[in-house]
Order: sequence, then C-alpha cells, then structure tokens
Amino acid sequence: MMKMALGYLRRAYSIFTSRVIDVPPRLLSLLFLLLLLVFPVTKPESYILGLMIQAQILAVFAASWDLLVGRSGQLSLGHALFFGVGAYASALLFKHFSLPMWASIPLGIIACLLVAFLVGFPCLRVKGPYLALVTLAFPIILLTVFLGLPSDIAGKENGITNLPVFFPIKEGLDWKAQQIALYQQNVAQYYLMLLLLFVSAYILYRIAHSKTGIILVSILDDEVASKASGINITKYKLMAFAVSGIFGGLAGCLYAHSNMSGGIVAPVGTLALTTSFLPVILTILGGIGTIYGPIAGAFVLMFLGEILTEIVSNLGELMTSIGLTSLGQHLRWNVSTWAGSGTTPGLIFMIIVIILVIKWPRGIARSMVDKLEDLSEERELEERGKSIWKRKKRNSLVHEG
Repeated sequence: MMKMALGYLRRAYSIFTSRVIDVPPRLLSLLFLLLLLVFPVTKPESYILGLMIQAQILAVFAASWDLLVGRSGQLSLGHALFFGVGAYASALLFKHFSLPMWASIPLGIIACLLVAFLVGFPCLRVKGPYLALVTLAFPIILLTVFLGLPSDIAGKENGITNLPVFFPIKEGLDWKAQQIALYQQNVAQYYLMLLLLFVSAYILYRIAHSKTGIILVSILDDEVASKASGINITKYKLMAFAVSGIFGGLAGCLYAHSNMSGGIVAPVGTLALTTSFLPVILTILGGIGTIYGPIAGAFVLMFLGEILTEIVSNLGELMTSIGLTSLGQHLRWNVSTWAGSGTTPGLIFMIIVIILVIKWPRGIARSMVDKLEDLSEERELEERGKSIWKRKKRNSLVHEG
C-alpha cells in the first residue's frame, strides 16, 4: 500500500514538473497565485486591499479583451460595452425586479452574451480600423441611451444607487466594530475576486491553447487561407465575441456589487471611453495574446499609479516647505492630472507606460517568460553538452583499457 502511494506521488510530481515547473508561463502564474493567496495574511491596510480587489476585476476585464484581439485579431475599442451591460443589467434587475445577486449576476452575463451576438454580426462585415471605429460607437450609443432615459429607470448621470454588495455587514454596529467588519468584508471580497479571477483566467487560457484557440490564431495570421481550408470564419469570430463578452460582463457585474463601486453604477463610470481604453493599455503593458499578460498589467497599473500619486504628493509638500508655495499647491491640488486617479492614468503615468512599451514591446510579463524560456534552453543545451562529454570520456577510457 505504501509502495503504491509513493508511486502515485512520484507520478504526480513528474506530471507537475513537466506541466507546470518546466513551462515558464505556468510557473510564473503559480508563484503569482501563491503570492496573492498569502497577501492578506500580511494585514495590509483596507485601502490597499481595495486596490487589489479593483486590480483583480480589471484583470478579468482585460483578459477577456485579450482573447478577442490577441487571439482572433478583431480590434475592439469599445469593450466597455460588455462591462457596462453587465453592471447595468445586474443593477436594473435588482432595482426593478428585486432579484438577489446570485440571480442578477448570471442574468447580467447572459445579457452580455446576447449583446455580443448582436454586436458581432455587424462587426463581421468590417475589418481593421473600420472594425475599431464600429466597436467604439456601441458604448457611446448605449451611454447616450442611458442618459436619455427617465431618472426613475436608469438614474441618468447619477446612475443606480444603493446596490447590494458581496458579504454585507450588519447594521447598528458602533464605529470600531464597523471598521473591523469593513476590513473583514474587504478580505472576503478579495478572496472571492481572486477565486473568480483564477477560474476566469484558467478558462480563457484553456480556450486560447485549445483547438479553438489555434483556429483563432490561424484566422489572425491568414483569414483567406483559413477560409480556403474549410474553417467557418463567421462561427469562430462570433465565438470569440461571445466568450469575450461573457467575461467582460462578469467583470462589470463584479464591479457593480463590490466595495469599489460604492453601491453605485453610473453610465459615465462604466461606459466611458476611458473604460474602453483600459484593457488596451493593460494588455499592451503586460503582453498581448498571452492571457496572463493583461492580468500582470492590471496589477502594474494599479500600484504604479498609487506609487506615482504618493511621489507627486510628497513632491508638492517638499516644494511648499522650501518656499515654492504656488508650485507645491498646484502639484497637491492636481495630483490626478499628473499621476492619475484610480483607473484614470495621469500624464506622468502615461509617459512611464510609453517608456515601458518601448523597452519591452512584447509586454512586461511576456518578456519575463521569454527570458525564462531562453535560460531553460541554455540549461538544456549545457546539460546535453555535459552528457555528450561524459559519454566521450567514458568511451575513451574503455578504448584505453
């Protein structure tokens, strides 16, 4: 019995080594996942936990865009459509039909699936920059519709308020107990978002590296040759739109019911152009066509923006203290312009992003994976050379004997 158990353990270790340890993207993903799992144990501030939750939601959003653009090559600049439809569908179902989250979120995702099919059909008739312009128009149209509806339906500019959030806290607590409960709520939401991020990334990664993913890449490389090979181009492009819409809508639903939204879903925050550009920035920053690249880019965006905000604020205080009062006040009062505010990048942030993209045009995460693969190949060549040298030495000793 013991021998059998050891045999199973050796086999499991061998499979784990060959499928995870020896594959750089999976190895880095595993290490990153372990780091995220133990992060709340360090007792970070509630604000930092909130940033992590926001980064996880953005990671799901950006990964869904990467599957559509990085794999099938359908350039979309209106991905906020799915984010906004998911958030608004769940919010409207709660407001007008009093549906709980466990019912409104799946229905919101189904609404995004239907929208993906409706948008996908007209988008298949155009390509390249024309496709980008068409997709860019859809969230703007929906934004205009929501702003034009009566306030008792969609709330106009103020949006829909008083939405339920994940793991609600009890009412009537004193200030200290409420702070403790809020922190525990953030931790619970953090692990929920981490679980959904892991599941979403795994599904998207499996799709990207499946037979369907290979067909999508073939369409990206040469659509005419793929069509000549008997591939149903329309079917697979619509499939890419549908899968991307599902996970983009999931990100919108998660945002609507997390602490990050404050229980408010407004059209300007969910359907704005900046929301459509966010997955583009994250994917290019992390590495397009990888699925793991946009996830890394989401965390880089969040913490790089936070670090720059702190630097600009301290610089403003320093200039005020040395007599440059007007300049110091300008920096402190306009931190969002220079460093950024939340998910809205500022001037300095965008300059740094441009430098990073020039330095690593394939993306930060993808460059790290390529470096690990190069080191792995060098190690294999070195080990192969050593084994050949040992064999020659052994053969020479045999001949001498």
